[in-house]
Amino acid sequence: MFNKLKFLIPIAFTAIIGLSAQPAFADSTTSWDKPVATLGTSLSSTQKADTLKTLENAANVTDVSELTVTGSTLVKYLDQNQQTFNANSSVYSSALIQKNDSNTGINVKIIDFNGHNNITTITANQYKNAALTAGVTNATIYVTSAIPIDGSGALAGVYAAFAENGDSLNQAQVTAAQDEMSTLSDITQANKGTDGYSDSQLNNAVTGAKKDMASKGNNLTVNQITTIVNNQLEQNNLTNIINNNQKQQIINVLVKIQDSGALNSDDFKNQAGKLMNNIQSGAKNIFNKLNTQSNRNFIQKLFDSMANFFKGLFN
Repeated sequence: MFNKLKFLIPIAFTAIIGLSAQPAFADSTTSWDKPVATLGTSLSSTQKADTLKTLENAANVTDVSELTVTGSTLVKYLDQNQQTFNANSSVYSSALIQKNDSNTGINVKIIDFNGHNNITTITANQYKNAALTAGVTNATIYVTSAIPIDGSGALAGVYAAFAENGDSLNQAQVTAAQDEMSTLSDITQANKGTDGYSDSQLNNAVTGAKKDMASKGNNLTVNQITTIVNNQLEQNNLTNIINNNQKQQIINVLVKIQDSGALNSDDFKNQAGKLMNNIQSGAKNIFNKLNTQSNRNFIQKLFDSMANFFKGLFN
């Protein structure tokens, strides 16, 4: 016990003072010759031109490759059972993808179209987490839509762009990513307006869980995954907000992600860590408050341990 105390005391004072069939990841070291703009097939000629201009201006580029996203693209990458989409589905949401050769991680920016955010369902952080699970690495993705729409076409376009450039993604990972995005979107919608909840906290917790899982291997039990989820929900101050059904949905998604082989990539943990930094950087006001509370809780636990130790000495 004394050895434990010698370890705890310096930390306490420091805290007080300083308050395919195979799993696939896109090549994380190679950039593309040009950014790729994926444009919805349902756009009119005017909408298409305005969409391309919006994306190019956001990315500060003028020379891009163009790729048309159709209903068949949605089916291929997002819904092979055609429960939601079919070959005739309309596609309006569009994306521009810049593949970076440096270790930048994944970043997604939803861009207003003529002053309006027309991506109605999928958040930037949900795009990021789905891209990570699917095997996307080191990419900056801009998303917009000429009309209000959920944003699925843009995500399918991202996957198609990687395939077009020789970075085909594993279908099992893409399917798991789609399940993940749908689950996180539903949870965010269900908790909309709930005090103490944000989509950033949820996505940070799930990204953290994926990082923790990757650190422990690729054959975790459901109990191990559950423990990781509980820890991440606590760290993101969501324990009393996410209900048991929602927590089980998250666990189920993470099991699917493990089963897809996503964790087998050596780069997954690194990309997940960068994504956590990205999410937290985009919501500093939220995470600064969480970190302050976490520090308080940590210090309190240390002093409780010290108090219990000294109490034991004199009893």
